[in-house]
Amino acid sequence: MDDFLIKFFPKVYERKLHASENNYCKYDDQMLQLFTSSLYLAALVASFFASKACRVLGRKPTILMASTFFIAGAALSAAAQIKWMLIIGRILFGIGVGFGNEAVPLFLTEIAPVQHRGAVNILFQLFVTIGIFIANLVNYGTSMVHPYGWRLSLGLAAVPAVVLLVGSLIITETPPSLVERGKEAEGKAALLKIRGVNDVDAEFQQIVAACEQSRQVKKPFKKLMNRSSRPPLIIAIFLQVFQQFTGINAIMFYAPVLFQTLGFKTDASLLSSVITGLVNVGSTFVSIYAVDKVGRRLLLLQACVQMFISQLAIGFILHFHLKETGSLDKTLAAIVVVLVCTFVMSFAWSWGPLGWLIPSETFPLETRTSGFAFAVSSNMVFTFLIAQAFLSMLCHLQAYIFFFFSAWIFVMGLFVVFLLPETKGVPIDLMTERVWKQHPAWKKFFEDEGNRSYEP
Repeated sequence: MDDFLIKFFPKVYERKLHASENNYCKYDDQMLQLFTSSLYLAALVASFFASKACRVLGRKPTILMASTFFIAGAALSAAAQIKWMLIIGRILFGIGVGFGNEAVPLFLTEIAPVQHRGAVNILFQLFVTIGIFIANLVNYGTSMVHPYGWRLSLGLAAVPAVVLLVGSLIITETPPSLVERGKEAEGKAALLKIRGVNDVDAEFQQIVAACEQSRQVKKPFKKLMNRSSRPPLIIAIFLQVFQQFTGINAIMFYAPVLFQTLGFKTDASLLSSVITGLVNVGSTFVSIYAVDKVGRRLLLLQACVQMFISQLAIGFILHFHLKETGSLDKTLAAIVVVLVCTFVMSFAWSWGPLGWLIPSETFPLETRTSGFAFAVSSNMVFTFLIAQAFLSMLCHLQAYIFFFFSAWIFVMGLFVVFLLPETKGVPIDLMTERVWKQHPAWKKFFEDEGNRSYEP
């Protein structure tokens, strides 16, 4: 928004006004990128504290803490008078993201029945996409409010934070978390309440057995370094790295900037980002329906093909038709918007939700919170890197940035084919026996497991 740029990034605003300025470089500013990326750097650090909170306090209090940080971040951001108030507000948002992204997927995975675990967990991603869509609508509306529309935009982030706060007071703690902390009676009562049936003995005994095994591990982060812990850890980290190197956050964060680069005016570019947000929401429903039917691997592979074609096509159109000055003609600009939508569509039913689902279901209980912390922190590291570098990369690589991301998508497809196991329909407490010990690439990590005891 121009009012926002004038107050905090006047040099960027001046550069934006110059029609002869390089199309790809007019937003290249490290402080502007830091405003976006500082959130993810804070989330990276916070995820490890959130892991400890999840393990010691439980999933429910960790979600409560996330909502509190969100509210504080919204208040400070909306009231910002100088640039560093704005950055600190983003950092508070980031701590909230770190705590929320650690606790919520674990919570959903642990309360879901096995046959619906994928669909329930993807509700997390669904509401993330709904949040993005609503945020785009808010930005579109507040961009017309001068000169304080940006304050409304940032301050309204407190609304979902308050909803999360109220929800965290209502929800039931997960049975594995209660049993893990020695509250077996409460854990069984919670399981009876969640399942809504009287016969939960078999499932409860599985949880108790997993918790007994978990209690033998006093240092879960050290346990993660064991040979038998490497397969889920490697998969979790690489899924997060690849999720970012699809280029999705570069497109979603900077959709208005990207569309302005193509020649759309400010309002039109914000409206275009609303369209991509709507596509993002609708496509996530495909994943909810398909993930427990067709499986995780097929969704990921199909999406790799669709994303690869979309990125290449965008790259070729921009390379041959968008020069350093001027803009695309309306037909080509519309085609690029459609290609962005096909890219967002395939990501939303695959790498977006499954990047969170698979790590949340593949770790055994004794390393689940610490392992998932590595997944969250890896996501935040590479989200930070992409957010901090994208505008500079766009400036220097120009259209080739889309070829850069498409090359990564090709690598991701190979990763799925050769290294990613299928986890559909496997109880999370039996994942080691049924998945890792059966996979041709990973079973060797468990061959001498019988001779090992748990680390104290």
